[in-house]
Amino acid sequence: MNRMLAVLVACGACATAAQAVVVGVNPGGPWLGFMNVFDLPSNGGGYVFGSPWGTADLCATFSGSVLKLSPNSINDPSPFWYTPSGGPGSTGNKIMEANFYQEVTGAYAGQTLTFEGNVLSNSLTSDHVARIFIRDFAADYSSSVDTFINVTPGNFSISLNTINDPARHVQWGFQVKGPCVWVTDVAQYGFAEITEIPAPSAMALVGLGGIIAGRRRRA
Repeated sequence: MNRMLAVLVACGACATAAQAVVVGVNPGGPWLGFMNVFDLPSNGGGYVFGSPWGTADLCATFSGSVLKLSPNSINDPSPFWYTPSGGPGSTGNKIMEANFYQEVTGAYAGQTLTFEGNVLSNSLTSDHVARIFIRDFAADYSSSVDTFINVTPGNFSISLNTINDPARHVQWGFQVKGPCVWVTDVAQYGFAEITEIPAPSAMALVGLGGIIAGRRRRA
């Protein structure tokens, strides 16, 4: 009986492990963009519209393996976007929620999804908030189960137990929310830089290189 119990426990552990999925900040991944636009809180903060956007238009771009997230800028001087109108020093007239993410439908249903990476820096001012997320949407995107954490320097790991429904859409990625900023003024509002966590083998090689270098110095 004890031997049979051990086998059952081992099989259960294998099944649990098979349901755990880990994803990272892969620069070669199929990243998508979606922008939600709101009125300023002083104008009621109501939802205005949402639509897919090109990732470059989100001010979310990779340079090698490093992702840079910046406040969003609209190259349109209309008073719809800026007060009194677009130009250096103008005030953003809309809150922009930029979502930079990957998405799968059905593939991770009923599994524990973990999203991990390394935040190298975050100099965004208090005008803009950057968050990391995993979201599990209904088939028609009418509702979602979400988990968010703030973008804070250092390694991060965020997990969500997804609903076991192959019609649902699971997303993981980053969100920057705050007023739109004229393109010449973006730098003063800061940015965040994020990359993958180095693989254990790579870290081992770094440590080995340090040991070898130390031995050479002592020799």
